[in-house]
Amino acid sequence: MRPDFNRYPLLVAWEMTHACLLACKHCRACAEPDPLPGELSTEEGLRLLEELATYTPKPILLPTGGDPLRRPDLFVLLAKARELGLTVGITPAVTPLLTREVVGRFKELGVHQMALSLDGASPEAHDGFRGVPGTFQRAMEALEWAREVGLPTQVNTTVTRLTLAELPGIARVIVEKGVATWEVFFLVPVGRGAVLSQLSPEEYEQVMHWLYETSRDQGIKIRTTEGPHFRRVVTQRRRAEGAEDQALVGHGRGVHLSDGNGFVFVSATGEVYPSGFLAEPGGNIRQRPLREIYQHSPLFTELRDKSLLRGKCGVCEYKQLCGGSRARAWAETGDHLGSDPRCAYRPRAWQG
Repeated sequence: MRPDFNRYPLLVAWEMTHACLLACKHCRACAEPDPLPGELSTEEGLRLLEELATYTPKPILLPTGGDPLRRPDLFVLLAKARELGLTVGITPAVTPLLTREVVGRFKELGVHQMALSLDGASPEAHDGFRGVPGTFQRAMEALEWAREVGLPTQVNTTVTRLTLAELPGIARVIVEKGVATWEVFFLVPVGRGAVLSQLSPEEYEQVMHWLYETSRDQGIKIRTTEGPHFRRVVTQRRRAEGAEDQALVGHGRGVHLSDGNGFVFVSATGEVYPSGFLAEPGGNIRQRPLREIYQHSPLFTELRDKSLLRGKCGVCEYKQLCGGSRARAWAETGDHLGSDPRCAYRPRAWQG
């Protein structure tokens, strides 16, 4: 049965801490070595997990950061999530804190998948983007450690002008290391990423066609973040090829997540955002339950109503499938319901 995203999210990302030892050029959070004042306590984190366990269906929990390994109570919280029957996909930073023993502990605590960032296919490219020498080699080791213990992995890559030429090499690494999923992030100019150079709409379109062909030809499961146009591209290409009209992307057939629609982001201090890239709060879990904020905040109810979309996105025949990146519309135009400025597609109703 298809989940009702008006009631509950399918994915809940929790920014467990702002602290991280890396200095990545694209960092949404502008993370620093130390935690923010007033981050959620262990008790508050446990209450959040207990609430999530009451949702139907139970959502997938995505502990992120910063670096979750910078929280001293991380394993206490993971053990609680396992006890509550929550599916967990964790995104640790690749630092000396990520050891073989830690990867084994993730497996023991029932973590479903570990996601690591990879923005270059060589030490020079990746370490330059991440800001710390040795990060590429440690990521390669961590992927091997995960394979040794049978922990599925995901690689996260952000598409910018700095990383565009690295994509074919990263795809090769993914195949060689037996990575289960490639999550491709299309840059939203927030945080440190605000100073990076984005691709043009036409270049983004070319990348999405390349991703489709790579997924089809190399058997890589590819998902996109802030790139919902990929669903349109997949649909168009499969129809043109006479294939069955089912997506290679997403979290199940017919399930299409977007900012505030099946996806929610809880910040380190409890603010609730539609995504980590759309930092417009709907409320704070210290004042109201996450369920109430997600179901009733005007921001979230607007984002789930595709009839409210404006401009080109509002008349697009693919708006239910895609709907454009709401975070990018917000970041580049100030309007979370406006058109995605990085979409090259011209809807039939827009053509004159």
